[in-house]
Amino acid sequence: MNISPLNQRNSIFNNLKEKNNYDQLQQLLTAVAEKDIPDSVIEKINLVINSLNNIEEGNTRFQKMIKKAEADILKLLEKELKILPINHYKKLWMVLGMSAFGNSVGNLGLLGLGFPIGMGIGIFVGISQDKKAIDEGRQLAFEAKY
Repeated sequence: MNISPLNQRNSIFNNLKEKNNYDQLQQLLTAVAEKDIPDSVIEKINLVINSLNNIEEGNTRFQKMIKKAEADILKLLEKELKILPINHYKKLWMVLGMSAFGNSVGNLGLLGLGFPIGMGIGIFVGISQDKKAIDEGRQLAFEAKY
């Protein structure tokens, strides 16, 4: 089973952000197509793509719908198949490390010291988990730009 293609839209060329989001979603779909994905997951991805394709051209909420479709596909891949985009864990653990160490310092005067320490530890943990995902073949050839 193949992934449904995105409809070509002429209106996205008027809005640079919308065009960039649209191109990023297209890159995600290309990366997903390169993986061996079960038909049941492809059907769910196709539902997301078809709902996006059914939106009328010129809709002002189309840019938000593109980002939502991308997020839904990434969540689906992570939940069903444990497949992740490039640097997923690095970004996740960087934020977690910063917030954990920033809050654990306890003294507001030293709060700024906890953030870089937590960020460094978080990046280190995230990189090691990303490397593990690469070794297990669970990483997409796609980097999400949030």
